[in-house]
Amino acid sequence: MEIQRHGGDVYRHKEVIDFSSNMNPLGTPQGVLEAARESLLNIVHYPDCFCTELRQAIAKAESVPMEWVLCGNGAAELLFSLTLARKPERALLVSPSFLEYEQALKAVDCDMEYLNLKEEEGFQVTGELLGHLTEELDVLFLCNPNNPTGLLIERELVLEILEACREHHILLVLDECFLDFVDGREEYEVSDCLRDYPNLFLLKAFTKRYAIAGIRLGYGLCSDELLLERMGEVTQPWNVSIPAQAAGIAALRETEYVRRGIEMIRTERDYLMREMRSMGLSVFDSRANYIFFRGPKELYEQALEAGFLIRDCRNYRGLTAGYYRIAVRTHAENERLMTWLRQL
Repeated sequence: MEIQRHGGDVYRHKEVIDFSSNMNPLGTPQGVLEAARESLLNIVHYPDCFCTELRQAIAKAESVPMEWVLCGNGAAELLFSLTLARKPERALLVSPSFLEYEQALKAVDCDMEYLNLKEEEGFQVTGELLGHLTEELDVLFLCNPNNPTGLLIERELVLEILEACREHHILLVLDECFLDFVDGREEYEVSDCLRDYPNLFLLKAFTKRYAIAGIRLGYGLCSDELLLERMGEVTQPWNVSIPAQAAGIAALRETEYVRRGIEMIRTERDYLMREMRSMGLSVFDSRANYIFFRGPKELYEQALEAGFLIRDCRNYRGLTAGYYRIAVRTHAENERLMTWLRQL
């Protein structure tokens, strides 16, 4: 069976409830929709290729200099511009994790080694990683919380990894795209380390936080301004559209929306995990806005027939048939999925 590489394939699976793509269940904020709509009056012009107003807004929100901010056509584009600019020869990836890291590295013929996370340890990243950081490596990709597992790496371990990377001249690319949905995320953020660690690149996105996947908007933070300059040089001009820039600026004002989304996700995630465990499913301890679990090998097809699109995770390196991920959605939608699961 051919499997969609990522979630969100609502184009070939119409009239389903999409649990495969992890968006803020509150939906796109009205203010963001209005800003994007109004910006269409300006599409006779090219976009600002420097994203000046958007970068200023991001810099203020992240408490960093604007010169440390680079915007992209989604976070995925930044992965490719980063590998093109840096041209690493050897990289370390954990497995399972986000598929696009490997794809971006393949684009520059980078050799890759993998640290396979152990199911008996809950697929948790541990201090074992430190032993794999050597002078032979050029770059390390980590996702916190990890995708698809939703597990967090403790800040203390991230700092140990970051220091070891600096010692061995390794660039640490830390993907924090799902950290927005973590309770007490301030305890895990490391943006305060950017000044002292120019070998740290933080990857972030508006996509999930504001439910605007279709607008394509992500950004990176790094104090190595030369690296950011090189990334800009290998990226096509005008890569962030006028509607995307307008949507991003408006989204950063939606602080109450983000707070309500986090509260809703915490409540609904607990509900889903409790219900699924009561059915005997093997559910991992996700802290993100999605849940990673093991179930019957035919569950994807059964769910699709019942009108639910879930994420089949067998195409993640290190996983096989029977591993799945579902998004945390509204209570009514979550309840419909749980009612169906109980009937299996």
